[in-house]
Amino acid sequence: MMLIAVLLPWLSFFLRGKIISGIICVILQLTLIGWLPAAIWAVASRVDGKNKTRIDKMEKRIMKAHK
Repeated sequence: MMLIAVLLPWLSFFLRGKIISGIICVILQLTLIGWLPAAIWAVASRVDGKNKTRIDKMEKRIMKAHK
């Protein structure tokens, strides 16, 4: 998935269900200058999504342990 985020950043957003971000990313990629920021944005968004999932799982485990 990380390779997709680097090579086809817009596809990375579409695959994760972020349609509006994907459309904005496509528009950004239409310029050569925008390709690098789009790729960085897609990778950062992917990492952020993984971290949010990890935090949610930890919160659920903590809440379950306190019951």
